[in-house]
Amino acid sequence: MNEYQLRSLHHADLIREAAAHRLVREAGKARRAARGSGDNAPEGRVSQRHGRFVRTA
Repeated sequence: MNEYQLRSLHHADLIREAAAHRLVREAGKARRAARGSGDNAPEGRVSQRHGRFVRTA
């Protein structure tokens, strides 16, 4: 393979990788938008750690 063919193959790989990365980001944005679309929905999960701090005397 000559340098031009290697360069064009590398370019095609970069294009495919960027498209896959873009698809993952768009899916994440869609998931976040679907999750937070309710008006009365809770805003997020809050962990309940009642025993985290010890009561003082």
